[in-house]
Amino acid sequence: MAGQIQSIERAAALLHILGAVPDPIPLAELARLLELPKSTVHGIVRTLCAVGFAVQQPGSGHYSLGSGLTELGQQVDPHLLRSRAINWADGLAAHTGLEVHLGVLKGPSVQLIGHVFRPDGSPQRLRVGELQPAHATALGQALLAWSPTASRVHELELTSYTQNTPSTRVALVRTLQQVRRQGWACVDGAFRPGSAGLAAPIRHHVGIGVGAMAVSGPRDRLLQASGAPREGLVEQVVAAADATANMLQDRL
Repeated sequence: MAGQIQSIERAAALLHILGAVPDPIPLAELARLLELPKSTVHGIVRTLCAVGFAVQQPGSGHYSLGSGLTELGQQVDPHLLRSRAINWADGLAAHTGLEVHLGVLKGPSVQLIGHVFRPDGSPQRLRVGELQPAHATALGQALLAWSPTASRVHELELTSYTQNTPSTRVALVRTLQQVRRQGWACVDGAFRPGSAGLAAPIRHHVGIGVGAMAVSGPRDRLLQASGAPREGLVEQVVAAADATANMLQDRL
């Protein structure tokens, strides 16, 4: 049987101490209680602070539990995600002239939790609540590429909507690998012929995608003749998604 990892045992013991007392604890007292050198304890507690499991009080320099522990097991509220994204989504629509979608994974699908109309005044239908196939949309691919559920690709029903749909496991895995390498997803008529989408993940601080933001519209509005995204579009979408993630993290 494999032995226990000492550094993790020490970190756990330190957290137990911080959680057992109501007031912040000085480093020297932590070292005394753990019966370890101050330099060793300092390394452990600094690491715990870096990941949000502990905090150092600015005045005294003493340590207490951080909010990161209470957040474990909590899912991001879609309403909170939408509220943090709305200003950036509005700006993205205004600058690109395209409609903007905000989505989260729901089983094998993407559920749209936000929709900003394109600002051209043309007739449009609100799509909030709509479910779209994850494997055939930019939102879905961005979410799958940064989600633990990506390991369950073999469980997805890969319906082929067009000749551009990644409708085999091998094709989808390769697509998601490319999406993760480049940091964004782009689909060209994979769900609806003549339509394209470009999406970027909204990532939690540990790197997991808790949502995604996308621009969507006619192919010629998003893509060049070569199929590559129009100049500057990737940067705008990624910037809006990252800004949303930063605001979300500030709230958490």
